Amino acid sequence: MSQTVIAVLVGSLRKDSYNRKLAEALSRLAPPEFTFTFLEIGDLPLYNQDDDANQAPAVQRLKNEIRAADGLLFVTPEYNRSIPGVLKNAIDHASRPPGQSAWAGKPAGVLGISIGQIGTALAQQHLRNILAFLDVPTLGQPELFLQLNENFFDANGDIGPGSKAFLQGWMDRYVAWVKQHAAH
Repeated sequence: MSQTVIAVLVGSLRKDSYNRKLAEALSRLAPPEFTFTFLEIGDLPLYNQDDDANQAPAVQRLKNEIRAADGLLFVTPEYNRSIPGVLKNAIDHASRPPGQSAWAGKPAGVLGISIGQIGTALAQQHLRNILAFLDVPTLGQPELFLQLNENFFDANGDIGPGSKAFLQGWMDRYVAWVKQHAAH
């Protein structure tokens, strides 16, 4: 059985990021033929169009990792009602120069978790707008606007029993989405 490689982009660099913890826990809900590779985005220089002709090694690495993946998983917090700058920077780098985007055609899932009541709804909407422009087919339903509470993760860092079935349902839909688009 061949492996399906998923490139994971977490929009938070924080050591104890809730979104990184969510991404790690979600990856354990996937079938065994799915492999999740967490991409480093914190070492990228700030995007500057002057550098398009000579992209930094970290940018080249990111683009190669995206190209090698069968699908994408974006797990992001919401900063000031949008996506964090570090995630936007990575998206911009991997989409440039024009005509050389690493994103095009890669099926994606978008979600995030926050202590706020609306979860990461606005950040996800902004990210979906960006991904639509970049020709990234993005799973539309179910949407996940997750609010962190003390029982969301169990002691092992897995999804707690109150949310596990819901998130398993999302993962099952995401897996089907990736398989559907990988067949094209």
